[in-house]
Amino acid sequence: MKALAILGATGSIGQSTLKIVDRFRDRFCVKALTAKSNVALLAEQIRRFEPALAVVEEERAAGQLKERIGAGHRTEVLWGADAYCQAASMEGVDLMVGAMVGAAGLAPTLAAIEAGKDVALANKETLVMAGAIVMQAVADHGVRLLPVDSEHSAIFQCLQGQRAQEVDKILLTASGGPFRETPLSQFKEILPAQALKHPNWSMGAKITIDSATLMNKGLEVIEAKWLFGVNPEQIEVVVHPQSIVHSMVAFCDGAIIAQLGIPDMQGAIAYALSYPQRLALQQPMPNLPAIHALTFESPDTQKFPCLRLAFEAVQKGGTLPAVMNAANEIAVAAFLDGRLRFTDIAAVVAKTMSAHAIDSTPGLAAILAADQWARLKSQSMVEELAAI
Repeated sequence: MKALAILGATGSIGQSTLKIVDRFRDRFCVKALTAKSNVALLAEQIRRFEPALAVVEEERAAGQLKERIGAGHRTEVLWGADAYCQAASMEGVDLMVGAMVGAAGLAPTLAAIEAGKDVALANKETLVMAGAIVMQAVADHGVRLLPVDSEHSAIFQCLQGQRAQEVDKILLTASGGPFRETPLSQFKEILPAQALKHPNWSMGAKITIDSATLMNKGLEVIEAKWLFGVNPEQIEVVVHPQSIVHSMVAFCDGAIIAQLGIPDMQGAIAYALSYPQRLALQQPMPNLPAIHALTFESPDTQKFPCLRLAFEAVQKGGTLPAVMNAANEIAVAAFLDGRLRFTDIAAVVAKTMSAHAIDSTPGLAAILAADQWARLKSQSMVEELAAI
């Protein structure tokens, strides 16, 4: 029986994880669940899975959660940043599932690693912000960091039984998002409701917007560098509209190994939960005759400059990826609130990156300081643009 702490339990990854736990009760149990503010859903999850600990962001939400689950319930309810770290590092937990959104996932992930927990990581920002620090902590504490993103899970699976020194290139596939065929001249008119309609995947709001701008793929490029120990020059993004080939690895002899599957996150989540075994999910295989053709094309970085900005950030390194990530979080939130145009997201990120003095060898404190600086800087830019 593997005991789990699921951080971000009410998001799309968290809910999918709990569906798998519910199907395989003989394999998994839940020790801790956390959410940001979705008290109603978290209360339902607590009643179903009976964790020892539940955490929310604010004290008011904690009070509401206690009322919903009732005074006689055995689950302890806490709130705040320290409580998230407590859930991640909780005694008796074997695997922490990191499904929190944004920079908030960094501290709990480090807390879990330092407590000797294996981590199934869906939170891209953890490695984008502090990849060197996180991977050093993984090595120092002898834990496993298992990727949950479908692309990184695919690469991880393709690398099983292979020699790292024989890897030539990692090929990250991207669907291209909802605006792959939309003319650039129409991008200024794109509304949040349109950007939230992903053609293939069902995801949370922030990651769906990131997919529409291709920033999500840029974050995955940085994540891949750290997860698989490759140089940015060894990572290539390939647009694959069918979302059947989740990613590929090319080797020094010209061979390419690909991992295929339907566009459903449960396969990648289950592989991380049960590794090195596979769970009998009984998901359908892709119907290749019905699909008829799998196509690939190069990304258009003129239409989608966020991908180019991510490559710039990973190549320059230091604090720049953290700055890029923070600015993107602020800009995406402003777009979703109707305060920015779609094209302003990349503009805010680019201007924030250009204004930053890079610390090339930062410690954790410097990374967090850069993150806060970028949030303030990008927020001021959002206010200026919103006033126009």
